[in-house]
Amino acid sequence: MIKIFSILVGFFLYSLAYAAENSLIQIIKETYPELTVKNVEKTDFNDLYEVYIGNQIIYTNDNFDFLIVEGRVVDPKTRNDLTEIRLEKLSRVNFEDLPLSDAIKIVKGNGERTIAVFSDVDCPYCKRLEKEELINVDNITIYTFLYPLAIHPKARAKSEKIWCSEDRAKAWNGYILNDKLPNNSGKCKTPINKIVKLGKDLGISSTPTIILSNGRRIPGAIPYKQLEEYLK
Repeated sequence: MIKIFSILVGFFLYSLAYAAENSLIQIIKETYPELTVKNVEKTDFNDLYEVYIGNQIIYTNDNFDFLIVEGRVVDPKTRNDLTEIRLEKLSRVNFEDLPLSDAIKIVKGNGERTIAVFSDVDCPYCKRLEKEELINVDNITIYTFLYPLAIHPKARAKSEKIWCSEDRAKAWNGYILNDKLPNNSGKCKTPINKIVKLGKDLGISSTPTIILSNGRRIPGAIPYKQLEEYLK
């Protein structure tokens, strides 16, 4: 009897929490219809709710009476940034869902480790990642998604030329490492529009963005030694 009662109480509390979260989502949608709420969850701190929108976490109460934007929740005992920990978890990508056939595949060494990189051909940090960091990493398979950003108006046409090459890996390395663009019209069927949409859906707003096989995303041209630590 006690066990059944405990289960019923637990189910009741879960139902209340679920209803409160759904209610809060509706309030936010009505207030900011242009925003996409990805997740809402009650924190362990009084009536504070965590709302995951875009690439950031904001905080509010169950009635949306206030907003805490760009605020951080820190554990005063451990000094851990709880907001950063949650953001890293919520922003993870299901690597198996990535359309790897729409990426440029480069295998180094035995290729036993795997990453995906959203990269813009004219992004200086993407070139730095390739020239100074990834060049030092061995035994890895790299899937590069051509992700031209609007701030680089010629990036799309260059990406099309790279994709339309007979050897895409060679064409990618030729341009990203040596600024040598392949000699073709770039007039073939490419997945670039699909990748741009995918990147936006995933909330990728800057390049390079690295996706580890466990789904963790890492923005920027990080040092190869740091990448090695992540790969472990």
